[in-house]
Formats: sequence, C-alpha cells, structure tokens
Amino acid sequence: MRVTQNVDSKASFWENSRVSHNDYLSEKLIPVRERLIFALDVPTVDEAKALVETLGESVVFYKLGLQIFMAGGYYELIDWLNSLQKKVFVDLKFFDVPETVKSAVAQLKGRGVTFVTVHGNEGILRAAVECGSGLKILAVTVLTSLDRGDLNDLGFDCNVADLVLSRARRALDGGCDGVISSGLEAERLRTELGDRFLIVSPGIRPVDNDVVDDQKRTVDVEEAFRKGADYIVVGRPIRKAQDPKAKAEEIQGRIASLFEPKVQT
Repeated sequence: MRVTQNVDSKASFWENSRVSHNDYLSEKLIPVRERLIFALDVPTVDEAKALVETLGESVVFYKLGLQIFMAGGYYELIDWLNSLQKKVFVDLKFFDVPETVKSAVAQLKGRGVTFVTVHGNEGILRAAVECGSGLKILAVTVLTSLDRGDLNDLGFDCNVADLVLSRARRALDGGCDGVISSGLEAERLRTELGDRFLIVSPGIRPVDNDVVDDQKRTVDVEEAFRKGADYIVVGRPIRKAQDPKAKAEEIQGRIASLFEPKVQT
C-alpha cells in the first residue's frame, strides 16, 4: 500500500464513510486479534520466549524494540516467532543518512517482518520506502513519552498535535504506509489526511497509570480505536499484570466488542 492520493480527497472520502457515534473506528480488513500488538520489552531472548509461551494464543502480533535487539539473537527470535505463526513488528526507529537507512531496511527483506519504524525527514523516509523490502514502513511522528515541554527542550516551537500532523503529512507524501502516533492525535490525522494509511498507537493504558511512568500522552483501548487507530501497542499493562495472559485476553475482548459487531453487520 502506497499513499499517492491528494490528502484533501482522502479526507473527503473518510468523512463520507465515517461510522456512527461520531468516531473514526477503522474499517480496514484487519483480523480483530491482530489489532493488539504486544511490546516484547524484556532484557533477554529466554525471557521473551517464556513470555510468548505464557501469552499463548492471546497475542498474535509482537513488537521487538531496542532492548531485545541489544540482547543478541534478534533475527533468531524473529524466526522463532514466525515458526509459531506470530506476526512481527521491528521497532528500531531507523534514523541515519538515507542510503544507510535504505540498506538497513533492506536487510529485513524476506525475514517474515510485517512493520518497521523509520524516523527522520522525507529523504530518509523515501529511502526506506524505495528499498523495496516488501515491509510496511511506519514513520515515527512524536514519541508518546514527549510533551510540549520536551518539544521546547528539543527546539521545536510548536505544539505536539501540529508537529504530529506535519510529520504524518510528510510521511505519506514520501510513500510510507502509515505512522506511529498517540491516540490523542489520531483523530486529527484522520480528519486532515483521511483513512488510507495505517495508524499504530502506543501509549495505551487500559488501567490506571503507574505513579512513575515515562508515557505522557496516553489513551485507553477504546479511545485509541475510536479516534482512528488501526492497531494499538500495549506493553507494561500486560507484562506487569499478575496474569499476563488474562490481561491480554481482557484487552482482546474490549477490542472485539468494538469491531466484531461491525464485522457481523
């Protein structure tokens, strides 16, 4: 999937096809249980495998980030997940000169990976797209751990929502398949840019936030999807639960309650 349409026509298309209750619930043909992506953020591959085995059929889609990458055996873990018929999201936020990013993303070709994240300007994003890896390229907009004060520290004289929209627009112009965005900004992205791209939303807190939590821009499961997310990424609320599998199934049930009645009709 490559976004080439004029964003105004896409916005018009989406506005005319909005579902009831004044929301932006995704109409893409995504299996309901794949809409939950679990962040496999643990320090060792052995712990990762044990957690996957604990979760069993409650999770289909796994995000592999920097922590598990640095543990060693990253490709082997991808292969193992593929052997279990799991889907894999490589979340390494590639950011470098365009040719280096292009070469790095190309290394994932044929590895059984569905999504990969890339960060940077339009040249970097285009390079990732042009490598022809067959993966869906997701552009990072603004990390959910950042708020307006953090943007000021980084030298951005704008609010978070405006920066997210600007980066998303450039990502789609560059041919990316979608973006990583907080559910807080997803509704504006759908309003301004339409529906024909993916929004993957981290920073999901289906229960009360921890007192100490590095996520600053969070939403719950239902809010993320009603604002336009196609997928949500959940980590700590599942991983730290007394019964991780039961917590994952609870979230799957909440997702199903949004999408399955829609599928039946």
